[in-house]
Amino acid sequence: GELGRLLDVDSAEVGRARLRHARAAALRAHALVVLKGDDTIVAAPSGRVAISPGGAPALATAGTGDVLAGVAGALLAKRLSPAHAVCAAVYAHLRAGRLAAAPHGPDGVIASDVIAALPAALAAGSG
Repeated sequence: GELGRLLDVDSAEVGRARLRHARAAALRAHALVVLKGDDTIVAAPSGRVAISPGGAPALATAGTGDVLAGVAGALLAKRLSPAHAVCAAVYAHLRAGRLAAAPHGPDGVIASDVIAALPAALAAGSG
């Protein structure tokens, strides 16, 4: 995957030690790093991590990572701290993926379905 290429590590190795590699990438980049997966990891350069348990198979499709980046950017524009914005974006993205899969099934979701589900996902997170 992408993180393996960035770290010059085999993707199978990243899969075996996801937390270690997410932390290493955050330290190397001096930035927050999101490693999407069944348990999505948000790693900070300080070594601190947040884990969003559970996944949404619908999010394993082209363009959904771009949707996540857009949500994070929008939340940053609202002046949330970077860590809070990214963690909230990961939560909303996961929720939107699950909502999008309800009518389409996990294999029938495209990125625009996730975008369409974001208002409901964000509303669920604010209550």
